[in-house]
Amino acid sequence: MKISSETSKILSKEHKNILKVADALEFEIGRLKDKQIDTIFFKNVIDFIRNYADKFHHAKEEDILFKEFNKCAEEGCMHCNPVEQMLFEHDKGRKNVKVMESGLNEKNKNKLIEGATGYIQLIREHVFKEDNILYPMADESLSKEVEKKMIKKFEKINANKKKEIERFEKFAEELEKTKRRKI
Repeated sequence: MKISSETSKILSKEHKNILKVADALEFEIGRLKDKQIDTIFFKNVIDFIRNYADKFHHAKEEDILFKEFNKCAEEGCMHCNPVEQMLFEHDKGRKNVKVMESGLNEKNKNKLIEGATGYIQLIREHVFKEDNILYPMADESLSKEVEKKMIKKFEKINANKKKEIERFEKFAEELEKTKRRKI
């Protein structure tokens, strides 16, 4: 199954930014054994995850897509409903970020690495599931009217958070460029 709706394409594009940050995070924790903790880097990554990945991206999923998906599932439009698992993984990601932040605040490399590694592994698997299972299922099941309604809500969120989104997208791009230069 492929992604076909505009809403799924928007969410999948946001995943690409999240994965850029996860890649940079993985690169940085791989270098931690030989250097000091880069507090600014980790604070910025945590800020990105909490505000872009969670409050912006996950909020679109949880408050818009998943609610419509659940309504459709209740009406018998699909054979299974993976929303509960996706919500569980969102919460698990938040817990990993808390561990990472705690490790950063305590200057505990092992705890920082534990939280970061847990988040990286989880987010990669999570994105794969959403891009390859959940979004195609939603595209197949949700009506065009529901799609239009969701797009309007997405557009409103994007308009209200335009500057913030631009800042986080620029941050993800910069991390990707910086990582390439260091390899």
